[in-house]
Amino acid sequence: MDTSQHTMNALFDQLGLPSTDAQIDQFINTHKLFSEKVSLEEATFWTEAQASFLKEALQADSDWSEVVDELNTRLRG
Repeated sequence: MDTSQHTMNALFDQLGLPSTDAQIDQFINTHKLFSEKVSLEEATFWTEAQASFLKEALQADSDWSEVVDELNTRLRG
């Protein structure tokens, strides 16, 4: 059973990305999704493993889905 906190920082750790608040803000500011036709996991800046994790989190409505939805919203903002 996964008992870890599901925060944006933890999500970035899970994705193997730098995960301080400043690093997350920088990532979001430099990686934007402008088209509604492109789903989060289809973005070109993810590795195959990252995209797979994001897709699975959303499809399975996992514990990660809320923070993945937040990331999706922030990348489109």
